[in-house]
Amino acid sequence: MTDHRSAPDPYPTGRVPEDELGRVPEWLRQPAPEVAPGRADRLRIALGGHSGKLLGGVLVLVLLAFFGLVGGLGYQGFQRWRGPAAEHPTVSLPVGEQASSSASPPPAAGPFDGTPAAGFPEGAAGIALPRAKRTGPFTDKQVADTLTRVRKALVTARLDRTFFTAKDPERLVRQFAPDARADLRDDFPTGEAGTYATRLAPGARLTADQPRVKGRVSYRATKDSQGIRLLEVTTNFVWAYAFPTASTEPGDGVVVVHDTVVWSVAHPDDVDRSSAGLWIDKADSYASNIDCAAFDKGLLALGKPSFGGPADPDPEAVFDPDKTVDLPDTC
Repeated sequence: MTDHRSAPDPYPTGRVPEDELGRVPEWLRQPAPEVAPGRADRLRIALGGHSGKLLGGVLVLVLLAFFGLVGGLGYQGFQRWRGPAAEHPTVSLPVGEQASSSASPPPAAGPFDGTPAAGFPEGAAGIALPRAKRTGPFTDKQVADTLTRVRKALVTARLDRTFFTAKDPERLVRQFAPDARADLRDDFPTGEAGTYATRLAPGARLTADQPRVKGRVSYRATKDSQGIRLLEVTTNFVWAYAFPTASTEPGDGVVVVHDTVVWSVAHPDDVDRSSAGLWIDKADSYASNIDCAAFDKGLLALGKPSFGGPADPDPEAVFDPDKTVDLPDTC
């Protein structure tokens, strides 16, 4: 840090010897009283009292040249900065089409930023299958085939944009056992299919962003009430969808669906061929930030943000697959 305090006088008892600074010009000894020294002269005199022979002369010449070239403009600017700001005149804008230069806008923020879904995998990458191994009467190949069927059905039901807006649900229904299909078709007009499948409401659309997915898959061998041997697969996933919104608040354009679905495949030796294949035994779900009227019909659309009310779910909890799906209804 520069110290601006005065240095002690090295010659306290007298003036500086002439042999240190050189002979002092006569005009400095006896300045003409009728001509007051100018700003540059005063600066030169001040420098002359604190410099050596060569350095003093060079600095005086450099500073005199500098102030001679820019002193007028620079000094006026300095005085302007010190004084009160004056209004600067403007020009009239020309008539017609115009374009102005501007800085590049910052990268657009993602719709999931500021929510737990920002850290979720994108799309089908979030559906990880456990290792297939022999379980009860089911071989490792039968287990692997069943897990693959369940994953394919999940991708269609919750991630396939063509299915979301298709006129009929056959893209998903045909993946199930023939005997299971009639009941599944009935689920769509009643809205029951919303517990395991995503369908967009008329006019609703998603952004180009991949849905974010987090959850898990487990399986076990069991039997139903009739003694039929089953390979039961339980899926528990949170699906986060991004809808266009003018809001800049984090999560305002995000609809979250959390579902738990129990899928099953009967042992081929225990059922007719028409019943062999994939079934849904149970499905539960909730959704947040939704259009309630559409959701009652099993359709998905962005609603008004409803977090924060006394009966509303914890905003963090709705993104957590480990939390219960049994949450208060905010519709």
